Amino acid sequence: MSLAQFVKNQSGFAKVSISYKRGETLLAWAMISPWVAGFLLLTAFPMIASLALSFYKWNIISAPKFVGLANYHKLFFTDPLPLHSLKITVLFSLASIPLNIVFGLVIAMLLNTNIRGLSVFRTIYYLPAILSGVAVAILWQWIFSSDFGLLNTALRIFGIEGPAWLGSKVWVLPAFVIMRLWSVGGGMIIYLAGLQAIPTDLYEAAEIDGANWWQRIFRITLPMLSPTIFFQLITGVIFTMQIFTETFIMTDGGPANASLFYLLYLYRQAFQNFKMGYASALAWVFFLAILLLTIILFATAKFWVYYEAESEEDN
Repeated sequence: MSLAQFVKNQSGFAKVSISYKRGETLLAWAMISPWVAGFLLLTAFPMIASLALSFYKWNIISAPKFVGLANYHKLFFTDPLPLHSLKITVLFSLASIPLNIVFGLVIAMLLNTNIRGLSVFRTIYYLPAILSGVAVAILWQWIFSSDFGLLNTALRIFGIEGPAWLGSKVWVLPAFVIMRLWSVGGGMIIYLAGLQAIPTDLYEAAEIDGANWWQRIFRITLPMLSPTIFFQLITGVIFTMQIFTETFIMTDGGPANASLFYLLYLYRQAFQNFKMGYASALAWVFFLAILLLTIILFATAKFWVYYEAESEEDN
């Protein structure tokens, strides 16, 4: 074969390869185009529109009126309820997130053993996590009822008169924290997967070296499970801060705004008072607050999250 013919053949192969890669690229874009279209139409465009709308005064009926930073000025300096609702949301998150992480991890560790009927117990703990939010809210509204509620009825058996959970400014927030533990099974499944990924050789070696149960937990289980805990922390912050359905169904922000969570206040401004511009400003401040908190958590993760692959590269 002459040099000229060899170069011609290689050129043909290169053209075929480029054509094949171009076809694969077009096929990939065609496959993901429904998601891209949905993201642009249902997420990106509404977000950009709400950002623009936050500088306007609009009640849906009349034409939008440009007001500049007036909505943000009202949010931070005039209206006391946004900061009040944000405070309630943060307090709820600070109590709810650690409890969900701890309870989910404890249940996962208990179910990561060889006991009879293990699959049944796993299913029982996971089922509440897939129930509808409205149905769960109505169920817990009955449970927390001061007159015929299951919780107060159980307390009366032990001679304790339970409080008016949803009617008390003191107890309404703890009631929501208790209710949120209902869905701890969702995190339990993720922890269980993380526990089963930990090599058993580590436990066997530690046991031979004389490590007790607590030492194995704090020196092996928690460090190896830290990426899973970090994932649960991030998703827990995003999910818990956006609580809405439960308070909307159970208390509507009462009593005396003691359960007025941020998203409920945003909903009132948008769909009850029809202050769409102000509601958009509320939404963007909330989005930036969660984004900032997420960035802080990622920045601090390097001090306590252990990644085995990175450790091997360092060695």
